[in-house]
Amino acid sequence: MSKDRDTVIRHRRTHRVPAWLALAGALMLAGVTFGAMAQEAEDAATAADAPAKHLGVVTCSGSTCHGAAKPLSESKVMQNEFITWHREDHHARAYRSLIGEQGQKIAKNLGLESAANAPECLTCHTNYAPAEQRGKRYNVADGVACEACHGPASKWLGMHVTGEASRADNLKVGMYPTEEPVARAKLCLSCHLGNDNKFGTHRIMGAGHPRISFELDTFTHIQPAHYRIDADYRSRKQVYSGMQVWAVGQVLAARRTLDLFQNAKWQGNAVFPEFAFFDCHGCHHPMTKQRWAPRESTGLPPGTVQFNDSNMLMLLYLMKHVDPALADSLHGGMLALHKATTVSMDETKKAAASLGGVLQKVQSKIVGHGFSKDDMNAVLNSLVTGGVGGDYQDFSAAEQAVMAMASLVDAMRASGDLDAARGERLDAAIKTLYDVLKDENAYQPARLVAELKNLETALH
Repeated sequence: MSKDRDTVIRHRRTHRVPAWLALAGALMLAGVTFGAMAQEAEDAATAADAPAKHLGVVTCSGSTCHGAAKPLSESKVMQNEFITWHREDHHARAYRSLIGEQGQKIAKNLGLESAANAPECLTCHTNYAPAEQRGKRYNVADGVACEACHGPASKWLGMHVTGEASRADNLKVGMYPTEEPVARAKLCLSCHLGNDNKFGTHRIMGAGHPRISFELDTFTHIQPAHYRIDADYRSRKQVYSGMQVWAVGQVLAARRTLDLFQNAKWQGNAVFPEFAFFDCHGCHHPMTKQRWAPRESTGLPPGTVQFNDSNMLMLLYLMKHVDPALADSLHGGMLALHKATTVSMDETKKAAASLGGVLQKVQSKIVGHGFSKDDMNAVLNSLVTGGVGGDYQDFSAAEQAVMAMASLVDAMRASGDLDAARGERLDAAIKTLYDVLKDENAYQPARLVAELKNLETALH
């Protein structure tokens, strides 16, 4: 786990990315006037059927728009969104990581002249737009900027800056609905997992790229907030519980994993499959510290490289409470997938396709499901019980489980189902679980089980 990811995992509730750029630099970028922004949007959108253009972060950074030095109390929105992103958000420095020491080393190992010019790097480390969709002020060095998440602005910026457009109006012309869990999961997973065009392959990780992991609610929670959920926000957008966001993130990640696995583009080469789909620590661990133990939900013998089913395992515990019959189907599909990996690639693809059908049913069950306080408590207890029983032998499952527990505790707090004293006990227990994950190379399942028993006590 990289240093930044380690910080993220250990400080879900308190993590703050330190300011890394002077405010003066941000204000220098804020020199584009309201009129210039509106004019560029109008110019870019002249032809109704023209592809939407990315106009660049500078078009959002005016001091009267989203570039204010601090939140404005009289405004419906904070108006310092650009400053928050520019100073605190890791996405803003994603491009810079390509030209740093580690980025240069990875590029060299991959045989690239420069990571800063390589599409396979730029597609995730920047808002990488095709040449024909770049406006006059588009700058690839902005990193993962506003339009990477909110969509190319040429179609909606003009009406957006007037302040008269409704949320529905903005969405109709191309603004991306980031508040919706399914839409947000698809967008985030396009880089934090992959899609048809980009994927963190074993080749890339072998060249030095950190292992990629993701959980939607946790990563949403630690994102430096550039919005406030108040009465105005609620009047324009639906607000979803942390448990809903977590559940949707899990099922979308599981389905995306199986879709990518079946994609001929990501099949590996020669005699090896694409190892990025498998549990990294099944191979990458000290040979003198064997930690394999049987796990009921895989049915695999020792010495077998295990498909990374961490998201599916989280869903299994969720569905045991929400829909036990569907949980049985999910468990059967997981067992079939693991067994198929010991037979052949063709059999594994068939099992993946079948399991994908089950996951589609799980998604239909989850999306729109109104998770109650009882749901939160029941699933949290189920996850803890499963861990005490030894279901988190592999690090990726342990990582997802701990993030899930933290997410559910926060959801309980937000729902009003957590008094201060109990909340402090649970927070302290969760922190010890993150400490167990501090060094993935030194992960000890037995230590996690011991700490989970403490959490189990705190829950009752």
